Amino acid sequence: MARDSWWGRLYTIPRRLAGQGSGGIITPEGHVLTCHHVIAEAEDIEVVLRDGTLYPARLVGSDPASDLAVLKIEEGEGDFTPIEAGDSEGVRVGEFAIAVGSPFALSGSVTLGIVSQKGRSVGLLPHEDYIQTDASINVGNSGGPLVDIDGRMIGINNAITTAGPQARGNVGIGFAVPSNLAIEVARELIEQGKYDRPRLGVMLGQLNPSTAYRLLGERSGVFIDSVLPGSPAEEAGLRDGDIIIDIDGEEVTTIVEVQQAVIRRDFDEPVEVTVLRRGRERTITVRTGRE
Repeated sequence: MARDSWWGRLYTIPRRLAGQGSGGIITPEGHVLTCHHVIAEAEDIEVVLRDGTLYPARLVGSDPASDLAVLKIEEGEGDFTPIEAGDSEGVRVGEFAIAVGSPFALSGSVTLGIVSQKGRSVGLLPHEDYIQTDASINVGNSGGPLVDIDGRMIGINNAITTAGPQARGNVGIGFAVPSNLAIEVARELIEQGKYDRPRLGVMLGQLNPSTAYRLLGERSGVFIDSVLPGSPAEEAGLRDGDIIIDIDGEEVTTIVEVQQAVIRRDFDEPVEVTVLRRGRERTITVRTGRE
């Protein structure tokens, strides 16, 4: 507190926050799910609950590839009320979506919108399967839950599209990491402090429409931009420039579909990858590795 020496009135001097974001408690023991970029390079972490109670917290683990992190509240009774997780696979475009968080440090803010689309890839992360929503999401909402009309978490608010490089406000295009992936990552972070995902070891690119039409007709296509040295893909014989047609007999036409097909596998599991190489189809067996 500070006192005005002239009038004698008291003023609160706000504490300076080096970084601020949102999160949701996911276990009775006080594990908090948030975004990696919210706590990246943080030295001291504190969690403030809705009633204003402040607790020190520590980082349990984070996964930059999905931009997720788990914190653990260090004090308290250990009987916190976790948010109920919904099934993000069952979410339908057009249903209500509610963003909960602390935009611009306004704690406990709630905004209402709809699920605009699913399976979005916008080039921010190596692995993307965003839920798009028009619920108002702003600076400080990152890490907060996106919930359905029954209050079940269907995503973790992660990013927004703005009107330009200098703009910070919402324009009705926000993105959330699906809850099914978020909970899976969180569980691994709690159990072992890291999240391992299956990989082939390739960098992918989306064919532009004219090239896709010339090579594949009416379909879209995904090409291998580069094969990582020493990766399972290199050992199996995949090459730069190969166009992926299907995986295990299922057609894939987008980067997200390829990523999902691989992530669903176990480690060291064989994956049949059919590619178009110099006009000819080839099916190559690749065994998944660890990132």
